[in-house]
Amino acid sequence: MSNYIFNARDIAAYFKWFSVPSYLEVSYMQYIFNIGTPVLARPLTSDFEKFKLEVYKQLYYLWANGFEDEKSDIACMNEPDALPLICDAECINLESYMKLVTLHLIFTKNLPYVNLNFAGLPLSLGIRCDYSLYEKNVVKALEGLSLISRDKFGKDFDLNLGVPDELLQISLSGEFKKQMLKGSDIRETVRKEQKKKMDELKENSLREFAASDMKVTKRAPSGRRSVGQKANRHKTSKAQPKGIPLEERRHKDGEING
Repeated sequence: MSNYIFNARDIAAYFKWFSVPSYLEVSYMQYIFNIGTPVLARPLTSDFEKFKLEVYKQLYYLWANGFEDEKSDIACMNEPDALPLICDAECINLESYMKLVTLHLIFTKNLPYVNLNFAGLPLSLGIRCDYSLYEKNVVKALEGLSLISRDKFGKDFDLNLGVPDELLQISLSGEFKKQMLKGSDIRETVRKEQKKKMDELKENSLREFAASDMKVTKRAPSGRRSVGQKANRHKTSKAQPKGIPLEERRHKDGEING
């Protein structure tokens, strides 16, 4: 089976599903565009601006059809009459879900694997078919997307023997990782974009603070004391003995009669 090649709809769906911030979308597009044909369809790799425009079109399509985040129905990722390219028609939602998982492993290539329990996916993905057919499609999805499965101890797990009710480690195949080596580290790009965003926010904040500060009129404190302040100053003069409360001293001096 030939490996699946991602299109603009898949990239846009990843942005929605994983809630990629809008100011980082171009960085993610540039990252996967730089990898090129091992991941993207060849027509999308000729011109970055055309690729970016196509992804934005698909972002609008997904938004208009209710695919907004990870809580959305994954069936909204495809058109109603769409046909799967890897799985059987009954398991098109599994194919869509595994595309998102694969893209996550591509964008975070330093992430060694993700944990998945395939036994629980049919219910959450709305897949209604015989379980034996579902198990066959799990194998198809992993093979078509260049994924491998291991058990919790890191040993290879053959899903042709059946889908277990336990977590499996799903990762990109070694051969596919070699094809992605020319891609730069997305973390460096994200850090640069985040720093740029923070610098812009800081600059805007300082500009607004300076503008508001100019509107505030400062009043110089008055040097004159009130009558009450003067009286209090006389009562608490330096002549008061240390350690003796003022009221007690007044009793001794006869100022207050019991």
